[in-house]
Amino acid sequence: MSSTAATAVALIPAPRPSVDGDAVSVLPAMLYVPEASQWLTTSTGRIALDGYSWMQAVHWVAGSGLYEPRRHRSHGPRSFGPTTVRVAQELAQLFPCRPGIEYLVRRTGLSERSVEYHLGMLREAGLLVWIVKGTRVSGGPAQASEFARMIPVEFDVALGIRTVQRDADAPAYTRAVSGIAEAGRELMAKLAKKAARKVRKRRSRTSPKAQARGAERGFVTAVSDEVCCTPMQVGTSASLTAGATSFPPESKLASGDAKSPTPKKSKAKAGGRRKLNVVGRRFQLARELARELDWLHGCSVDRIAWVARKVADAGWTVTDVRGWLHLRGEAARVRRGSGLLAVLLAGAETVLDTPAKRADAIEQWRGAQEARRRHRIEQVRAEREWQDGAWESPANVALRREIEAVFAHVNNAARNHLQLPAADIPGQAAQTGADPFEISDEERTEMREQARAQLRLGTTDLIEDVIHALGQTAARHLFGEDLVRRAQQLTGFARSSLTTYETR
Repeated sequence: MSSTAATAVALIPAPRPSVDGDAVSVLPAMLYVPEASQWLTTSTGRIALDGYSWMQAVHWVAGSGLYEPRRHRSHGPRSFGPTTVRVAQELAQLFPCRPGIEYLVRRTGLSERSVEYHLGMLREAGLLVWIVKGTRVSGGPAQASEFARMIPVEFDVALGIRTVQRDADAPAYTRAVSGIAEAGRELMAKLAKKAARKVRKRRSRTSPKAQARGAERGFVTAVSDEVCCTPMQVGTSASLTAGATSFPPESKLASGDAKSPTPKKSKAKAGGRRKLNVVGRRFQLARELARELDWLHGCSVDRIAWVARKVADAGWTVTDVRGWLHLRGEAARVRRGSGLLAVLLAGAETVLDTPAKRADAIEQWRGAQEARRRHRIEQVRAEREWQDGAWESPANVALRREIEAVFAHVNNAARNHLQLPAADIPGQAAQTGADPFEISDEERTEMREQARAQLRLGTTDLIEDVIHALGQTAARHLFGEDLVRRAQQLTGFARSSLTTYETR
């Protein structure tokens, strides 16, 4: 046996009872890490490479008794027990180890203060150190704490584990295991079995007083050593504490079985669906309202069910609600759909308290829907006729004279500038002896830029005026084939009933 193993055997005293039920070897020393050494850079332990090896160290600390919380604090748990091991099991499954308090509360069922106590015990035992300590900044998000799972140096000394630092420049907590003494192999095997098991929360046993109260109320607790509640044969001599078992009379056993002659009626409907209860009808109406009403899209179905609970209990359908909303009046702008529905449905079940009144409201709502549909059809038809019809001069005499003067000025300018024959100009006869002159390139470029800018905005007024006044030949000569074609396409889209064209 080597000198190191002999030293380790000499340091291991007789085993003592542990919280896990097995005996583990411990060192005759106190295990406690002060707060200043609970950081990764100041820790004397080494990082656990995996959660399994770390749980071996956790079970060693739990069974050794070297760390007692009440030695170092006046409040909190009294011992490093199974609850602390359960918290450690949750930490062993995290990588990286960044547990939130709420997460551990949800996983373990402990209170927030208890989780903080056990995390502090793991740090004081040298099993957990801080890498980053979480902070809470006012007005900003909370930063989670990040821990490193550590194996204390006392664990290595107790089991005779040899470690080596492979990189001289690396920190001391990165040292790796290179061997173990023969005396520590048996203990390591026991710790491995414990680390493979899962420590679960113990179920609370029912007290004798609670069992007595349950027996008085008629509840029977099944126990493996007791007789069954239902006797297997008539001649049994077992007696039940819950009362004697009643048998059907012989007149009911003519068919040879003990079943009731009148079978129970099934609660299921003929279609295979069960009948909805009060809560089910509320949620059914809420889902239909959220689907039918546009201003309820995105609202919580639970809240809609609560708002419409009174009308749902009165037997209203979604059609009845639509009829009532027509009588009550709907808002054009809705900020909170469920709040508006609560205001509109206030007192509805007392006003339309009979099916006849609700049917009358539905008829009025449907009539309004039909009238609205017809009005929309007439409006679209009128707009289409106005767009497709010929242009009519205004009734105002002064305005008509101004428009005629503008048309005459445009016609004369086009005839003189473009040198077009009078036959190509609508409403104008051929004139001879005119003094034509060509339009300059700068003016033509300026007019094309204006027309192109209007096309970007979706308007074709300039090109349409020239086409109506001078004809397409003059418009193509002035603006070009591409601009005239784009203007005609935009005009066709604007007059079509299948598209909606707007300017921004």
